[in-house]
Amino acid sequence: VIADLYTSISTTDADFVVKLIDVFPNNFIYRDSIDGKGNGKDYPTGGYEMLVRGEVMRGRYRSSFEKPEPFEPFKITEVKYKLPDVAHVFKKGHRIMIQVQSTWFPLVDRNPQQFVDIYNCSEKDFVPSEIKIYSSHEHPSRIILPIIK
Repeated sequence: VIADLYTSISTTDADFVVKLIDVFPNNFIYRDSIDGKGNGKDYPTGGYEMLVRGEVMRGRYRSSFEKPEPFEPFKITEVKYKLPDVAHVFKKGHRIMIQVQSTWFPLVDRNPQQFVDIYNCSEKDFVPSEIKIYSSHEHPSRIILPIIK
């Protein structure tokens, strides 16, 4: 799974969280087995949103983990990264949902949205940022999924 995002931000750093989600059909019912291991009951789970994969990219490392670099405010920039592999098949009738967000706190530490030393910054270093994800012919943000025939 590859996240290929075209973004502009109003500050010099941001995090990008991409989540791949399997959305079950609205009428889906999970049937527990009656072979001695289950209780034979039905559980309606229509519309359930199952997280398949989620991964964070700290924007400053978009080109290199060895040499972080700041964003140029308001300049459209490509942020492209691989999500860890996952063995998952979207079944017939299920939908694919993609969520892109800029924080996953408290699972991931907060980003001050500035190109500063995150581990030694103060509360005043944390600022709001305007983040845009583009989807046009010139800037085609996309999620690339492997397809097995």
